[in-house]
Amino acid sequence: MRGRKRLPLRLVFAALALAYMLATAALSVLLANWIPSPWLAAAAAVGILAPLMWYHVHRAFGPMLALFRALAGTVAGYRDGDFAFGVAWDSNDELGALVASHNALGDALRDQRLGLVQRELLLDTMVQNTPVAMVLVDPSRRVVHANLAARKLLGEGRKLEGQDFDALLAQTPDAVREAFERGGDGLFSLGDADNEDIYHLARRHFRLNGRRHELVLLRQLTAELRRQEVQTWKKVIRVISHELNNSLAPIASLAHSGAELLRRGQLERLPIALATIEERARHLEGFIRDYARFAKLPAPRVDAVPWSRFIAQLRSQVQFVAEGAIEDNVARFDSAQMEQALLNLLKNAHESGSPADSVHLLLRRIVDGWRIDVLDRGQGMNEAVLANALLPFYSTKRGGTGLGLALAREIAEAHGGRIALMNRDGGGLCVSLVLPD
Repeated sequence: MRGRKRLPLRLVFAALALAYMLATAALSVLLANWIPSPWLAAAAAVGILAPLMWYHVHRAFGPMLALFRALAGTVAGYRDGDFAFGVAWDSNDELGALVASHNALGDALRDQRLGLVQRELLLDTMVQNTPVAMVLVDPSRRVVHANLAARKLLGEGRKLEGQDFDALLAQTPDAVREAFERGGDGLFSLGDADNEDIYHLARRHFRLNGRRHELVLLRQLTAELRRQEVQTWKKVIRVISHELNNSLAPIASLAHSGAELLRRGQLERLPIALATIEERARHLEGFIRDYARFAKLPAPRVDAVPWSRFIAQLRSQVQFVAEGAIEDNVARFDSAQMEQALLNLLKNAHESGSPADSVHLLLRRIVDGWRIDVLDRGQGMNEAVLANALLPFYSTKRGGTGLGLALAREIAEAHGGRIALMNRDGGGLCVSLVLPD
């Protein structure tokens, strides 16, 4: 609404009111010459001037009423998502301030809408082009949204929106259906041994518009796992090569020296050479045995084990201070495997530089399981070591195989538990092993 500059509304209304009051008074005095009653004269003056007053009031209020209609129209446009127009009022009064605030609101809503559209476009581009297959399923098990990777994996490139998700699963390979039937997250493989693809399935539930939806994520891990597999094999080969060289080189040298001593008849030095050869051979035997134990860890044979008996068996092999809920408590685990895991942890605690009497084993009952903490007052670990300590073949010890903590982790996870490492306040390390009931 554009036009000439207007006077402030309060001044217009005051001028109109004053003008009509004066006109009514003057006309009343004039009519009093013919009408004897002053009240009747005043009433007649008001009646005569009323149409004219209505005309002027309508002229004064007309632009304001048009402005209100325009404001109502823009509000309806905002409700419908249309922010393309505004309102103008060329007057520095209360309505001008209202219009300015209204237009500022429209500008803010327009900017927010533009930003939201840009974010939606960016999010849609990212979702559509990610290699992770993403499927959103509503409570009636219908596909609400599926990106390009999901269409390729589950629908041979066709659109999946609106289709029954369970019917789609029925057409997939057995491995995919079995992964969904197991529930939760998991891994599955597609293809044969020569051309196998490994996928990770993740399922998350959330409420959208008050209704429970499920987000399904299928991520191909083949390339990543193969890269990790290659790196692991390289590390294994380096460790094995190092240990073999450390043992075979002195064995070969001492065998040659023994042959020379025998040829020269210097038999008194021969036992030393043979003893060294035996020591290196036994070290190599133990090294290979440890690797074989790690590679061929059998499934745990779970049985009820009293903690008091188990802790006593451990203390007969390594020194530590036992604390916690030990007496009259029973847990279910593979006694031999758990003994091996805790022996590794306790020996590491002694090798950390901790005083022997500061190596503690703390047993606690937790919800649905047990927590075993192996505590020491050694040097602890820096961030890099903490991040890699549980990986196979990672070791900071000279001549270490990097299998002690990795084997403990394998045993804990085979029991459905987990293991974690953290530095202690005041120095030292806490290795926490959690076992479910």
